Amino acid sequence: MNLPRLVIFGEALTDFIRDDANHWHSLAGGSCWNVARVGARLGVPTGFAGTVSRDVFGDELMQQSAEAGLDMRFTRQVDRAPFLAMVVSKQPPQYFFIGENSADLAFDPAALPAGWLDTVEIVHFGSLGVVREPLASRLIDVAKAARAAGKRISFDPNFRAPMADPAYRDTLRTMAGLADYLKVSDEDLTGLFPELDEAAALAQIRAWAPQAAVLVTRGAAGMELLVGDQTVFQPGFEVTVADTVGCGDSCVGSWMASLLMRPDAPAAAHLRFAAACAAVVASRAGAYAPTVAEVNAMIDAHAAGQPR
Repeated sequence: MNLPRLVIFGEALTDFIRDDANHWHSLAGGSCWNVARVGARLGVPTGFAGTVSRDVFGDELMQQSAEAGLDMRFTRQVDRAPFLAMVVSKQPPQYFFIGENSADLAFDPAALPAGWLDTVEIVHFGSLGVVREPLASRLIDVAKAARAAGKRISFDPNFRAPMADPAYRDTLRTMAGLADYLKVSDEDLTGLFPELDEAAALAQIRAWAPQAAVLVTRGAAGMELLVGDQTVFQPGFEVTVADTVGCGDSCVGSWMASLLMRPDAPAAAHLRFAAACAAVVASRAGAYAPTVAEVNAMIDAHAAGQPR
């Protein structure tokens, strides 16, 4: 079995979502794991390099990873507690994390398949993986090694409350400086730089990542890709929204997949594919991972003037 072209590093976790005072439900999740599932479901050989618990929660993450077509040599189960996100409110979003000494922190780069760095083309990092120690330091070292090996680096900060710690600024600057591709939402910019307006926050990110193509997403208002002094705008696809869970993850995952599947396509084509993928996800409940056929059907329907 060949090693993957796309490898995603970071966290997988279980979301506990509060329905009402007496009822909760759980879902397998985690930003980086969602990105990986999207890449695999779109047909790009993909690995999720992370560690999950050896229990019912980790088993579900492993099962869904296999069902998505991820390269299972990159994901390990260990005898540690699961990493949990407690979502106490969806509107407005309120949540906290339970993960002291949890499974995600046991990631060991030495356990990765031999030769993976020789064959991978794009390596993605983001979210809580580069916040929580000792995982964060290990992943930053992997990112630096991948950069030194001439690999392309993708980074999605995906703002979460722990990133409000001032110490995270150094990590943000380091990862931005390594990135060839950097995705941020308007909400990320507000969370990462609360002292700046959106334009100034974006200017700061771009100053730290001068060589990166920067994708800025604004939900239904669309997205823009900034490369040097060029800007490509892509409107949002009109869909009936079930929820927006996983839309940002699907956006970056499909962007990377499109770059690998169609390396000669123009930037506008990659952007359209990413917007269509996010629209498919928005039309389904939860962090859905679409197929290429579903994404292309969304593109075709809108080209024909048939909003879905």
